Amino acid sequence: MDGRRIHRTWRWRLPYLASAIVVAGWLVLDMPAAHGIDLPLRSLTLSSSLASAQATYLLTFTVPSPETLGAIKVQFCANDPLLSDPCEAPAGLDASAAVLSSQSGATGFTIDTGSSNANTLVLTRVPSGIASPVPSAYTFQNITNPSAAGSYYARVQTFPGTDTNAPENEHGGLAFSIDSAVQISTTVPPYLLFCSGVVISGFDCAAASGDYINLGNFAPTAASVAGSQLLTATNAPDGFTISVYGSTMTSGNNIIAALAARDVSRPGVGQFGLNLAANQDPAVGAAPAGSGSAAATSAYNQANFFKFQSGDVLASASSSDAYRKFTVSYIVNIPRGQTPGIYAATLTYVCLANF
Repeated sequence: MDGRRIHRTWRWRLPYLASAIVVAGWLVLDMPAAHGIDLPLRSLTLSSSLASAQATYLLTFTVPSPETLGAIKVQFCANDPLLSDPCEAPAGLDASAAVLSSQSGATGFTIDTGSSNANTLVLTRVPSGIASPVPSAYTFQNITNPSAAGSYYARVQTFPGTDTNAPENEHGGLAFSIDSAVQISTTVPPYLLFCSGVVISGFDCAAASGDYINLGNFAPTAASVAGSQLLTATNAPDGFTISVYGSTMTSGNNIIAALAARDVSRPGVGQFGLNLAANQDPAVGAAPAGSGSAAATSAYNQANFFKFQSGDVLASASSSDAYRKFTVSYIVNIPRGQTPGIYAATLTYVCLANF
C-alpha cells in the first residue's frame, strides 16, 4: 500500500516534528484531548498518494475500555486536525461514493449515508460495550484524493450512540500527504540500417568497403564468380524488403542473357544470375548471418540455383529485425561464340522498411 508516515506530538497546541517524511508507512498525528480522551494507536494509509487518484483508505485505531461504542466519525480537512477549529474541506476530495469494504476489531458498522458527505464519513451500528482494548481497522474504497499536492488531515471521533449527537468517547487527529504525479516519457524513433559493399566487416556499416567487382576474363569452360554483401536492421514493426534493380552484363549492343528463371550454372551457355546462398557448384557465397531472422526469398535462397530479374525482392523480414548480413553471389557464363568486349552491369539494391 502506498503511503507516507508522519509522527507528530502536540503539547499545548505547539506542534513538534518528531520524524521525517518517508516514502511509505503510516501517517500518524497525535494531539491532546480537547473533548474526550485521546484515541490511541491510530493511523491512516492510502493505497495511492497521487492527486485526484481514486484510492483505498485504511483507518486503524485501538478502542479503549470500558466503553459503549455505536458511531465513528471521520472528517477530512485541509487546514488542521484540531476539533476546535472549523474544518475546511480539501478541494477535490470526494468520499461521497466511499464503500466500507472490510472491518475488523469493533465490527458491525455501516456507512450512515444521511450524515456522511464529500469530506465526512459516519459509521453507525447498534451500540455495544467494549470490555477490553480492541485494535480495529476499517477499509474504505472509492475515495477520490484531493486535487492538489500537499498535507491534509483527518479528525476521528468515537461516540456511544448510533449517531454523533451525544458527547464523544475519544478523538484523534491524523495527517496524510498528497503528491503530484511524476510523468516520464520518451520517444523511440523509427530506424532502418542498410548498406552494401564488396566486403562488410562484422555488422558495422562503417566497415563496408568496395563498390566495384572485376570478374576478369570470361571463358566458356567455367563460370566466373564473385560476391558482395548487404547488411540491414530495423525496428519497423512490419519489417523490410530488399530489392535489386539493374540490367544484365552488356558490352555495347552485345549482352549476356540474364536468368529469368532459376537455373544451375551451365558453362558454355550465356548466363547472368545471382543468389543469397552458400553454393558448392560453383563454390561461392555464404548463408545469411547475424542475430536477425530475415531470410532470402524463395527465388534466391536455393544453393547452386541462380536468377536475375530487375525489380525482384531478394530478402525480407515480416517484423522488426536485428542485424542480418546477406552475401550476394554472382555467376557469369558465356557461350563459345560470345562477342568480345568489356561487359559491365550496374546493380542497385533498395531496402524499404514497412512502418
